[in-house]
Amino acid sequence: MSKKSSDNDTEHYKEALKTLQIELVKLQNHIIRKNQKILIIFEGRDAGGKDGTIKRITQHLSPRETRIVALGKPSDRDTGSWYFQRYTAHLPAAQELVLFNRSWYNRAGVERVMGFCSDDEYHDFLVTAPNYEQLLVHSGIKLFKYYLDISRKEQKQRLEQREKDPLKQWKISPIDKAAQKHWEDYSLARNIMLARTHHLAAPWTIVRADNKQAARINVIKDILFRNEYKGKKEELILADSNVVFNYEESYLENGLIAP
Repeated sequence: MSKKSSDNDTEHYKEALKTLQIELVKLQNHIIRKNQKILIIFEGRDAGGKDGTIKRITQHLSPRETRIVALGKPSDRDTGSWYFQRYTAHLPAAQELVLFNRSWYNRAGVERVMGFCSDDEYHDFLVTAPNYEQLLVHSGIKLFKYYLDISRKEQKQRLEQREKDPLKQWKISPIDKAAQKHWEDYSLARNIMLARTHHLAAPWTIVRADNKQAARINVIKDILFRNEYKGKKEELILADSNVVFNYEESYLENGLIAP
């Protein structure tokens, strides 16, 4: 690709992002006026692009009504409490948009693969999570779940770039270093998680995220499409169905979800 072509792509991305961020401000105004409670969960492999996507969503939103939740390692008190308890404390109140950068699905991913939970805790989670989410939706929370999916090759490149970038040193962790080694284990855990926790009240939406810019643009479009608000520009918010789509088990076999 020529430099001129690359520059044009970047300019097009910036223009499209700004237009969609204006739509997000409209959506937030609607959320505030209608006292809505919106919860968006972002899951995916290490280096899947969750941080960058969340940053573009929240960049121009009111910090008073927008919260990003990225919980660290559970404390001794957390491990001695009901598993969902520490997440429940961060749920949205009226007028709030809350974005979880990883969530209770840690138990079905990192904790399962790295042995941080027992088999009983893991299997109990798979049964309990849909019930918990149905309770949240019944209480009036609008819940959206996105899984950002990347290829093994793309993850390897991103993790290597992270090692070299002095501005991204905070992202490096022992879990990251094990990501490639445990690729197949994470794939199996992901497949089970999606199959067992995809339900009518809170279905999974898959995002093909090898192209960061396309992933960000299309996630925002999908969020806007799924919510009502005054002044919505319908022609701007149709996501590319090759990038963002509802989960189906067959996608694990046909390559739409990375093996």
